[in-house]
Amino acid sequence: MKLDVNVLRYLSKDDFRVLTAVEMGMRNHEIVPAELIERIASLRHGGTYKVLKNLLKHKLLHHDSSKYDGFRLTYLGYDFLAIKTLVNRGVFSSVGRQIGVGKESDIFEVANEDGTIMAMKLHRLGRTSFRAVKSKRDYLKHRSSFSWLYLSRLAALKEFAFMKALQEHGFPVPNAVDCNRHCVIMSLVQGYPFVQVKQLQNPETVFEKIIGIVVRFAEHGLIHCDFNEFNIMIDDDENITIIDFPQMVSVSHRNAEMYFDRDVECIIKFFSKRFNLSFEANADDSDSDAESDAVKPRFSSIKKASGFLDKELYASGFSRKEQDDIEKFTEKIHGSDDEEIEDDEETEDDEDHDSSKLNASDIQNFDALCSLTKDEDDEQSGNIGEVVEDQQNSEEKHEDGSDKVEDDEQDVNPELEQRLAKQRRRAIQVARAGRKTNASRNSYKDKGGKSSHNSKIQKSNW
Repeated sequence: MKLDVNVLRYLSKDDFRVLTAVEMGMRNHEIVPAELIERIASLRHGGTYKVLKNLLKHKLLHHDSSKYDGFRLTYLGYDFLAIKTLVNRGVFSSVGRQIGVGKESDIFEVANEDGTIMAMKLHRLGRTSFRAVKSKRDYLKHRSSFSWLYLSRLAALKEFAFMKALQEHGFPVPNAVDCNRHCVIMSLVQGYPFVQVKQLQNPETVFEKIIGIVVRFAEHGLIHCDFNEFNIMIDDDENITIIDFPQMVSVSHRNAEMYFDRDVECIIKFFSKRFNLSFEANADDSDSDAESDAVKPRFSSIKKASGFLDKELYASGFSRKEQDDIEKFTEKIHGSDDEEIEDDEETEDDEDHDSSKLNASDIQNFDALCSLTKDEDDEQSGNIGEVVEDQQNSEEKHEDGSDKVEDDEQDVNPELEQRLAKQRRRAIQVARAGRKTNASRNSYKDKGGKSSHNSKIQKSNW
């Protein structure tokens, strides 16, 4: 479908509002009902059907009444939405001629207010020349249903992300400017497609540059997967620029070695046919493996030491989410084990510290608590009294024998210390239990429960 930008001059705000309403309805509708479009657009003065008729005239929408009366966006309407958004952002102000056509995209010249010329790439997946997207691309991932507009948007976002990251790492790629929906704005490459070049001054040097780029991609964790003469640009100074990145995959992909070898074979075949370079003879004459790898690099000999762009960009074949989940799970396991060990050590230290610091004031507190619960817990108070007497006797013996500390320290029995510590812990537990029962019984009486009311009646009768 031909892009006629002149129609943009005659479209009003209501037209773009209805186009946006159809786009929003296509999130969960293949054909958006007319009533839903009217509700989403909610024009002030009505007239939604009149706007739909105008958009149908310019082929921005497609009408379908096979099952019900509905509409869907065409690629031209999707183009207008993306162009309108980018113009409002100030990315460019005019659209020029078409400079390229591919199996899944169209490329146009655009210019901003300063006169800088850039390239606008509009992804158009779903053409008859390339419809096997579901089997050849991983845009869908786990999704079963899809629309061509949504797939084009995913391809544009993926290409923009790859181009931006590769530019930051010093690769010869166009400068990524902006992206919206299925539209990518990039700098215009001053050169020619490599397929149009008939002669080179230094074909060996150019071949080494191109093979070096393939190897650098793999060292950074990526494989181009469509590295051929159609996706290579060359200028008059024989400088190389790489284009077209949506199909890039990770070196962790199950078919990574096959894709890498295919890219290398495409370059070798093109140079051998176009520039009559004989690579097999050079490989036979060289005795070392290093020289043969320089001509035709092997995937197994490449070390991924320059970066992890596949991990950063969620490249196909690298399940970053699963790896992060595994790392988090292992960290949690190790962290919980360390915390349990530290908690056990702290509890043991606290118990030893508390048992060693039980003084006479604590014993007096136990006596006070025992006196409060004497009528109800006679057995508990008797046990506490025995514990307290044992502790007082031990303290009196300790005070009487203060002059013979050194002799007593040598004669101390460790089993006796353990028994005393256990008795102290039991006394603390009994005292705490008595305190809780007292508080709960008194609070129940204060609230005016049935037991307190019955007890008052019995006392009055007595």
